[in-house]
Amino acid sequence: MADLKQAYLVTGGDRPKISRALARLRSHFDDESVELLTAREVSGDDAVAACNAMGLFGGGRLVVVDDVDGTPNAEGRLTNGWKAADLKAVTEYLASPSPETVLTLVAAELKPDSPLGKAVAKVGDVLAFDVPKRALTKWVAEQFKVSGASAEGEACRALIELVGDNVDELAAEIDKLAIWADGETITQRDVQRLTAARAETSIFALTDAWGRRDTAAALRACEEILERSPRPRSSELPRLVAQLASHIGRVRDCQSLAAEGVSARDAAGRMKRSPFYVEKLYGQARNFGVEELGDAIVRIAELDHALKGGSRLAGDLELQRALVDLTEPAAQPVAAKA
Repeated sequence: MADLKQAYLVTGGDRPKISRALARLRSHFDDESVELLTAREVSGDDAVAACNAMGLFGGGRLVVVDDVDGTPNAEGRLTNGWKAADLKAVTEYLASPSPETVLTLVAAELKPDSPLGKAVAKVGDVLAFDVPKRALTKWVAEQFKVSGASAEGEACRALIELVGDNVDELAAEIDKLAIWADGETITQRDVQRLTAARAETSIFALTDAWGRRDTAAALRACEEILERSPRPRSSELPRLVAQLASHIGRVRDCQSLAAEGVSARDAAGRMKRSPFYVEKLYGQARNFGVEELGDAIVRIAELDHALKGGSRLAGDLELQRALVDLTEPAAQPVAAKA
């Protein structure tokens, strides 16, 4: 225990790195000297009692408390973590921790500058392991290296596209691919052949295809959204139509603002949206005529009616027919012969 601190806070969304940090800590102790707890089942007072009680037996001990700030529910919010009284009990303990115990707290989103983080820092270390979304491709490449494998950049991006941004699921797929590759470089084709698609396709894949009037891409994006969604199609179809309707409505608003001479940047302020997003809306608005966007709103309303019982056709087919109508250029009138 000579080279260890009295307490550690290990926090962040990079669970693979957190697991490796915990493994390094545990390597300093015999299995009998390690107690693994979870904040979902023990209170702050219970954790303090475990630290103090174990110090009576002599020798170094490790107490690990996971899920300090809770675990994600179905909506992604952390629940069942420690309350204020629990955090207070542990913070008070850290003012005079047991010299025989190393307390390690594991959290998902607890900040280093939180009261508990500051209390840990006074007697130990705060280890923050986060995965910035914009650096996720780099993180995947690093995890391949940790697993003893190498992967092309396109392979890393393909894995994220198929699996999503859940780092635990990505790590599991990386380990599987690394074992399969057996030292060979992993390609995009390898990832596509060996990885089951389960990430929800972003609505932007569909709206971008519609905005550039790419019918094939719009139909493909629509099918991917439906295939990968965890929701039943009976609920996913109306949700998808509502999102598409909202997007077309915003493009129509931008078209009107542009006609008034309002710049995309000024429109972003009015709409309270990012300039980058509104610039994209302005670009899409230029691909449609005023009447076309008006007709698009009507076509979406007809689709909504069809999905709510106004048609005998399958909902998937109704949506596909609507996407063709919405993306293909309007037919030009045939000139009359002289």
